[in-house]
Amino acid sequence: MASFHSGSPETLEFLRKRRSHPSVTMTGPGPDETQIKDILTIAARVPDHGKLTPWRFVLYRPEQGKRIGVWLAELCKRRNGPLDEDQCEKELTRFTRAPLVVGVLSTAAEHPKIPVWEQQLSAGAVCMNLVTAAAASGFVSQWLSEWYCLDEEAARYLGARDGERFAGFVQIGTATQPPFERPRPELSDLITNWTEPE
Repeated sequence: MASFHSGSPETLEFLRKRRSHPSVTMTGPGPDETQIKDILTIAARVPDHGKLTPWRFVLYRPEQGKRIGVWLAELCKRRNGPLDEDQCEKELTRFTRAPLVVGVLSTAAEHPKIPVWEQQLSAGAVCMNLVTAAAASGFVSQWLSEWYCLDEEAARYLGARDGERFAGFVQIGTATQPPFERPRPELSDLITNWTEPE
């Protein structure tokens, strides 16, 4: 009898080694238009209860990133007062560090059958698929949230519509240094076997 399941040791090994790269260590090239389309197509292949597609993408290029950085720095000054040199540089370069930044917007909304929480989880799955697809395409990436994810005025400037919120911004580019491994949680601390409550 034919089997519909065959293992893929190469994929498992790839997933064991995948890791994020700080966006400040990225350079060009980034993905070209064909690669972007492929990466986003893969990113969109996630569990989606009810086939609602409760998320969408916004793409940001470095030439736009300079203008965004100036706007974010001004908003930061308006909210928090004068910025020191380091903080100002940080705001100015948030969208110019990588050749491509992909904003993932959660468009979750009340639905008679599908909980909002499930829709939001689907957007999170899109972000994870996105960083995995970028890595499989030969690039490095970092999924960031930062303050402007949750700031209503900044989110609107960055493309959010009414009722939408950013699940994050995925920076994609080419590594300038080898990846470093961070400490991982002890798996045994994360697992319990269910027992019926007394």
